Order: sequence, then structure tokens, then C-alpha cells
Amino acid sequence: LKTGSANPNEIFAVTFTNKAAMEMKNRVSCILQANIEGFKWLGTFHSVCARLLRIHAELVGLEPNFTILDLDDQLRILKQLIKAEKIDEKNWPPRLLAAIIDYWKNRAFTPENLPESERDKYDGKGYLLYAQYQQRLTRLNACDFGDLLLKVVTLLQENSMILQKYQTSFKYILVDEYQDTNVVQYLLLRLLAAGHKNICCVGDDDQSIYGWRGAEVKNILSFEKDFSGAKVVRLEQNYRSTPHILGAASSLIKANSSRLGKEHWTNISEGEKVWLINHWDGREEARWIG
Repeated sequence: LKTGSANPNEIFAVTFTNKAAMEMKNRVSCILQANIEGFKWLGTFHSVCARLLRIHAELVGLEPNFTILDLDDQLRILKQLIKAEKIDEKNWPPRLLAAIIDYWKNRAFTPENLPESERDKYDGKGYLLYAQYQQRLTRLNACDFGDLLLKVVTLLQENSMILQKYQTSFKYILVDEYQDTNVVQYLLLRLLAAGHKNICCVGDDDQSIYGWRGAEVKNILSFEKDFSGAKVVRLEQNYRSTPHILGAASSLIKANSSRLGKEHWTNISEGEKVWLINHWDGREEARWIG
């Protein structure tokens, strides 16, 4: 931006939380000494995809003023569908079905492309309920959070002209916390960066802790393979911890089988040695800390 090689609309910069997005905006604002309200494509994955979806809603069967459902709205709809199918709600609660559908959407599975191995979930009715759920959302002109990303990926995969438009207009793609990306986020980034490959991802394979919600650590591990010619910059200087803490942490994390590897170092003085305390349970640990 300072060199004039890009304007705000040509930068696609995404992160995961509203707090992190606000931090990004504040930093850019401070660097440029300017208001950055014009940055339409700087925000969370969900917020920028919602903006894209409103522009092209009709191509995915929605109106531009579609509603974004929260979890309570989802559960209400799923409860109705489960009841209509005469499924025992005690054995198969709506919250479980919501989690399964979210898992499928994170892996870019629509009802149409759901693998056979997944179709037997929920007593064999998971696929049926998923399809009914999506039909209900379309009738309501609504999306859940998973749809915001999945529908944009579907839109780009099925409309080459629109894909080409955004590949050209987003000259630079910046991604925060790349180790937390799931399959559908990965596909979105691959589609947008396929032409120019001007993509810069910041992440730490050793901090990938969100596998339970669909994050794929292999996304960061295979980055150099996915984008041939990519340059890896290891940020190994640590500004917060003492050498004792870094030594203990580094020796433990080396046991991980899937990692890129790095050697942390710091200019901070030695500090206290690390304590190893054993406790029977969380309550005992809390008492000891207290």
C-alpha cells in the first residue's frame, strides 16, 4: 500500500476471530496513518465470505438479503426435522446433528457430494436430514455459518468467470493462523491464489490445536508443495519466554511426528527454572495454584 503496488480492494486478508480482525485493522490504520473503512476484504473468513455471498447470492439459490442463522435457530429447525422423521431425540439430539453437519461443511461436503462412508451417520438418516435441512434454509432465504464458506467455494468452482474476476482483483492474499484452516478454507484460498500465487500465510504447526473443529495441520505442512517456489521464513526469536521455558517446550514438542521444525531462542536472561508439579486431578491443581 505504501509503495502504491496495491490498493485496499486488491488485498484479501483473513483471520479467524473478530478480535484478531480488529487488531489487523488497527495495525494497518496505524501504519498508514489513515482510516481503513475502505478495506472491504480485510476481516474474518466468515465476514469476507458473507460479503462475497451477498454480491452473488442468486447464483447459489439465495436472495442478497439472506439471514445468517445462529446456533439456536439451527437447533430449532433440526428439532423439527428430527421430529418429522420420528427419530428418538434422546438418542440423537439436535445438537449432535448440528455438529455432524458443521463437520461435513468444514470438509466441503454438500448433500450432493457427501461420500458413501459418511452417509450412514445418524442411524443412516444423517444424509437425508442434511439434505432436508439445506432445503429448509433455502426456503427461508437463510445460511448458517458453515454455508458462508461452503457456498462461496461452490460459487467459485461452478462459475469460472467469477473465479477469474476475483483471482485478478485480489492481487495479494494474506492469511493469519494458517495452521487452523480447515478443508473448505483451504479450498477457498487455493482457488483465489491459483493464478498469481501471491499468497502469504502466517502460522505455527506446533500450535495446531483445533483438529476437533476441522482444522487440518497438513495445510501448513504441505504449503511448499501446494505453492511451488514458496519461501519459508522461520520466526524463531521469542520475546516473551525465558531460555528455561523455551528449552522445556522445545524438547517436548520435538516428539510431535508432523511438524516443520524450528529452534526457538531469546535474548531474555535465564530466569527461574521450570517446575514440574504432579497432581491427581484438576481440583488438586487448582488448590495448589491458589
